[in-house]
Amino acid sequence: MRVVATAEKMRELGVELAGLLRPGDLAVLSGPLGAGKTTLVQGIADGLKVRGPITSPTFVIARVHPSLAGGPALVHVDAYRLGGDLEVDDLDLDASLEDSVTVVEWGEGLVEGLADDRLEIRIERGGSGHAGGPGESDEAGESGEERTVRLRGIGPRWEGVV
Repeated sequence: MRVVATAEKMRELGVELAGLLRPGDLAVLSGPLGAGKTTLVQGIADGLKVRGPITSPTFVIARVHPSLAGGPALVHVDAYRLGGDLEVDDLDLDASLEDSVTVVEWGEGLVEGLADDRLEIRIERGGSGHAGGPGESDEAGESGEERTVRLRGIGPRWEGVV
């Protein structure tokens, strides 16, 4: 568990996580609107040295960000608008999974079947229990609230890593 106070600290955590990620890894981000999921992905992208900009792919659903340094591409997915497993299958994420780092916002309950091993990242907003709402920024710390980030590794790939 990590407490993150600002958007910059959330990006720094993303850079740190990028150091753990390798081709074939699946990271599933969950948390309320405005928790800082996209901000964390921006840090992961910086750490992986991929082409940006990194913005929430809510309406596009998925974006591929190629590496600028010979590393893995980042596949950034926003599953918020997906209606279920069939729509996830239509994205054909498993086709690029082996060669890329795939990060899925709002993927809890939808994408776990893509890989036996995955990193689950849960971001919770600070002590008020405020869940956020439409139109609120996805910037950790912008509202002055701390975020709590919980990492859970699933499968042999993540044993002893997080």
